[in-house]
Amino acid sequence: MFMPNYEKMYSILCSAADDAITLLEEIPNTEVVSGKLNEALLAAEDIYINCEE
Repeated sequence: MFMPNYEKMYSILCSAADDAITLLEEIPNTEVVSGKLNEALLAAEDIYINCEE
């Protein structure tokens, strides 16, 4: 049975999101947007880490 590689998918998505947030932070007046995305990324990371225990 095929089992999706959630760890790899998570890694790819979060890496891209982190790169996008970094780029947004360089643009004036995007603090609210980049902040919200960063909070969501950190929340997802917490959930992922806590599910591995």
